Amino acid sequence: MKRKQLISFILLLALVIVICIILGYRLLFGINLKTEGEKITLYIPEGSSYIQAMDTIKAHFNIPDPKAFEWIAEKKHYPTLVKPGLYVIENGLSYTKLLNLLRSGRQTPVRVTFNNIRYLNDLAGKIGGQIEADSSQIMDFLSNQDNYSGDRFTRENVISVFIPNTYEFFWYTDAGELYKRMLKEYNRFWTDERLEKARTENLTQIEVSILASIIDDEVVKADEKPKIAGVYLNRLKRGIPLQACPTIKFALNDFTITRVLNQHLKIESPYNTYLHRGFPPGPIGCPTIEGIDAVLNAEKHDYLYFAAKADFSGYHNFSRTLAEHNRYADQYQRELDKRRIFR
Repeated sequence: MKRKQLISFILLLALVIVICIILGYRLLFGINLKTEGEKITLYIPEGSSYIQAMDTIKAHFNIPDPKAFEWIAEKKHYPTLVKPGLYVIENGLSYTKLLNLLRSGRQTPVRVTFNNIRYLNDLAGKIGGQIEADSSQIMDFLSNQDNYSGDRFTRENVISVFIPNTYEFFWYTDAGELYKRMLKEYNRFWTDERLEKARTENLTQIEVSILASIIDDEVVKADEKPKIAGVYLNRLKRGIPLQACPTIKFALNDFTITRVLNQHLKIESPYNTYLHRGFPPGPIGCPTIEGIDAVLNAEKHDYLYFAAKADFSGYHNFSRTLAEHNRYADQYQRELDKRRIFR
């Protein structure tokens, strides 16, 4: 009899253990979070407390058993291991897997792309919101020259650090970290080969970026960029003003202008390359890789002028003399009149 009781007790105990294992497994791995879509993006802001992080999680997920979730979080020491960042969470993830992900800090990088940037506030607006730093924080950082003067940049030329491309950032990147990362990318871009080409043309990196930004705005056809770069370099070497129309538009803060008129050329601005010889204070936009390489690989020729072709093909006529240039310019102006383009 005692033997039967012992066997029954052992079987009952085994059953209890199995049930506990099943319940424990279900608690740890079987209860899944539910979302409306297949994936959800979860932001844990920098400096978030455990309570704030939990509030964020609960706001994004339907948690069937909140007490169980909090119990597991405490057992995994999540209250002391909150990591800020952006996390892309798949629907149906278990409590354990979610908490393992969040406390590990293995967040999803943010891909940030920017191009066609003219002013610092445009840059701040484009990047702000894609990372934790908003546009005002980025603009505040870039507006304070003390933040980067040690790197030999000024407020007028710091935009050259931001070479248009696609970059990956962690979401919690602040304005200072953004600048440091872009400076690293800038230094990586300026290889020994590129630096040597700049020295050969007696140009600094900033001067290359300034010319590149002008050419980027001036030229529609990419295959013309090295040729027009050669024109500007020829003018600089002879002490002739650049006379670049895009710098006038930049000075006026009006890129809708189709015809740069004499009245525009009178604006007093360091960016007026008709009045002032040499380089303006900084780029008139983020210089592209294509523009920079066009300057570094400028065509060797003796052209000093170029004018848009009257067929509106986007290409230019090149001239060695002012008289020849004026004839081409007149043809283009007459076509503008014919098309009733007066501004």
